[in-house]
Amino acid sequence: MGGKENVISVFALGGLHEIGKNMYVIESSDDIIIIDCGNKFPDESLLGIDLIIPDISYLEENKKKVRALIVTHGHEDHIGGIPYLLKKLNIPVYATRFTLGLIELKLEEHKLLRDTELIEIDSNSKLAFGEMDIDFFRVNHSIPDCLGIVFRTPQGNIVHTGDFKFDLTPVNQQFSDIHKMAQIGTDGVLLLLSESTNAERPGGTPSEQMVGEQVLEAFIKATGKVVLSTFASNINRVQQVVEAAQKTRRKLALLGRSMVNVVDVAIERGYLQVPEGMIIEPNEINELPPEKVAILCTGSQGEPLAALSRLSTGNFRGVEILPDDTVILAAGPIPGNEKGISKIIDNLFAMGAKVLYGSGKGLHVSGHGYQEDLKLMLTLMKPKYFIPIHGEYRMLHQHRILAESVGVEKENTFIIKNGEIVDIENSIARQTREIQAGNTYVDGIGVGDVGEIVLRDRKQLSEDGMLVIVLTMSRTDKKLVSRPDTITRGFVYVRDSEELMRDMNRLIEKTVNDLQSSNKGQWGVIKQSLKKTLGEYLFNKTRRRPMILPIIIEI
Repeated sequence: MGGKENVISVFALGGLHEIGKNMYVIESSDDIIIIDCGNKFPDESLLGIDLIIPDISYLEENKKKVRALIVTHGHEDHIGGIPYLLKKLNIPVYATRFTLGLIELKLEEHKLLRDTELIEIDSNSKLAFGEMDIDFFRVNHSIPDCLGIVFRTPQGNIVHTGDFKFDLTPVNQQFSDIHKMAQIGTDGVLLLLSESTNAERPGGTPSEQMVGEQVLEAFIKATGKVVLSTFASNINRVQQVVEAAQKTRRKLALLGRSMVNVVDVAIERGYLQVPEGMIIEPNEINELPPEKVAILCTGSQGEPLAALSRLSTGNFRGVEILPDDTVILAAGPIPGNEKGISKIIDNLFAMGAKVLYGSGKGLHVSGHGYQEDLKLMLTLMKPKYFIPIHGEYRMLHQHRILAESVGVEKENTFIIKNGEIVDIENSIARQTREIQAGNTYVDGIGVGDVGEIVLRDRKQLSEDGMLVIVLTMSRTDKKLVSRPDTITRGFVYVRDSEELMRDMNRLIEKTVNDLQSSNKGQWGVIKQSLKKTLGEYLFNKTRRRPMILPIIIEI
């Protein structure tokens, strides 16, 4: 389809009507710039799927125009899909120093680091691609080095906020560029793309400073070990844990691969200050009195293989939760993860631990702006047109209402889906066309080879099991040579269902013999008839629909 002459096109391949796999695209007649390339994790319905990444078919079709990937910050839902993108499109990646460190970890794992051009930028950088000039502004979030982006195009200025909140007392002293944002608004913003995660939450987002005070208080009151779980990327929170451990004279152990990797990058690049000798290895934990140890670990979202989950079931080798240990969940639950988190909390209480969780205790604040933050961004930018991004439909809808409240015309807000394009021509924006967009599933080393049919089969197998029918038949007269052999897995237990199995075998024989007598003995016809007849019979008897696989052996 390509960009039209003198038209700037804006669309998303991920991040609209969903939380995760963010990918936004700005396209002119000759150039395509990608903003972010994230992943999201599957829910229970996507059996066996490891990751979900954006469908980049459109970018592959127009790869001669794709100039760069610009990354706003280093969270998984913004960088997790980068290795899969770079395997298809070898383009330069622009990101801040800390974000590049996290991207390098991923590229090294995928053996792409040597072949990828990584270019460091900051809030003062300026880029140019064809008729687009690009500059940046700093925003606060729950990870260091976050940027908003300004695209200065012949049609007008387009702003992408990245993920943000307005924290006036940031722990890492990375203050929002509020003056620069105001100047951008004064220069004129034709179109604003702004994140919507907390558009339903009234008020302003609390400062991260509040969490530090509560973490220190919990450390002071703790009598045994302190185990704190948070997002590995939340370096501000990690710094607060380090300071609380230092003030309470505790050594600090790191559990979980991502925690170790991210902390290593943060220390190496100067984003995390840790006193020399504070960090100990996991095998040293039991050598110290419990009141002299703190543990920082992954697993705050209930992930079954993460460190906190394994600790809660006593399956972390060499480290155990003892009665009177204090466990702190310093992260809010991502929607959909509540069940796994509740199970971990129950297990920890059963072990005798003191468990502190929930934002009401002041142990977590969001990195995403509440309604007053979102209104402030809209007021600073004063856009003519607005696209709410990074959120489910209800969040995008609420963000539109907020935009109207600060003066954006209702008809100038576009609540679009992934793949729907907003074209800007003569400085007028319209949404009239769309391209292919959707999910690509990563399963093991396979990318995109698992589709809806495979997932449907997995669902059927998981719910009702399978039934294999082995028929030994004569090649010459097409008749059964022996009784059918039936094998079930996940359907019924054979020893408890002997009558059902006998009736089933009789039905199989009758079906095959009837087809023989009516001269319909082709192997394909026999298999289809068995699936249909046996499927109806078993559903009537058991109210289950196992997957039926007939196998014919010719002799």
